[in-house]
Amino acid sequence: MLIKLKERYRYSFIVLKEMVRTDFKLRYQGSFLGIAWSVLKPLMLFCVMYVVFVKFLKFTDGTPTFPLVLLLGISLWNFFAEATNMGLTAIVGRGDILRKIHFPNYIIVVSATVGALISLAINMCVVLVFCIFNQVHFTWNVLWLPLNFIEFYALALGTALLLAALNVYFRDMQHIWEVLMQVFFYATPIIYPLSLVTEKTNNPIFAKIMLLSPPAQIIQDIRHNLIAPDTTPTVWKEISNWGIRLIPVALTFFILWLGIHIFRKYSQKFAEVL
Repeated sequence: MLIKLKERYRYSFIVLKEMVRTDFKLRYQGSFLGIAWSVLKPLMLFCVMYVVFVKFLKFTDGTPTFPLVLLLGISLWNFFAEATNMGLTAIVGRGDILRKIHFPNYIIVVSATVGALISLAINMCVVLVFCIFNQVHFTWNVLWLPLNFIEFYALALGTALLLAALNVYFRDMQHIWEVLMQVFFYATPIIYPLSLVTEKTNNPIFAKIMLLSPPAQIIQDIRHNLIAPDTTPTVWKEISNWGIRLIPVALTFFILWLGIHIFRKYSQKFAEVL
C-alpha cells in the first residue's frame, strides 16, 4: 500500500515538474527578451504608477521607502493576478490532455500557480537588489516572510482551484474574475498608502476593514517584515482584538479548503464536459 502511494505521488511530481517546465518555456517562446519580461512587466507598471500616483497625485506616505513599498506591492499583486488568471483557464486550456492521459487533474492548476510563483521569485530578487541599493535596514522581522509567502500561495492556490472548477461549467467566470480583480486591486492598498484612507475619510475604521481582506493583510505583512516595519500598518498593529486579527488568515485557509473541496467534487466529470 505504501509503495503504491509513494509511486503515485512520485508520478504526480514528475508530471507537475514537466508541466511547469513546459508552461514556462511556452510562455516566452518566440519572444526576443524571453524570461526578462517577468522582470520588465512589473518594473514598467511600477514606473507608470510611480509617476502618476506618487509624483502627480501625491499618493505617498512621505517616507523614502515608499517607492520600494510600491514596487513590492505591485510584484506581489502580479503574482496573485497571474496565479489566479492562469489557474482559472488551466483546466479548459488542457482539455485535450485530460481526455487522452490519466493523471490527477489538480496538477494542471498547481502547475499554473507554481509558474506564477517562479515569476514572483524572480521579481523578489529584483526587489531585494533595490532594497540593498537603497540601504534598507533589514530586521529580524524577515524571519516571518516564509510564513507570509506560504499564506499567500495558499490563498492563490485555493482561489485558482475554485475558479478552475467553476470555469469548466460557467465560461463567463473569466470575464467576471477580470472585473473583480480590478475592484480588488483598487480596494487593496497597493498604489496608495493605507494612511491616505484614514486621512481622506477622517475615520480609521475604513482602513481597519480593508486590512481584513486576505490579500491586503498578506501584502501589508510582507511590506512590514521586509522593508518598512516602522511605517507599514498591519492588521496585527492596527487591531487589538485577536479574534478579529485572525479573520483574514482564517478566510485564506477557508478559501483553500473550499477550492480543494469544490475541485474534488466536480473534477471527475471535467473530461466529459470538455
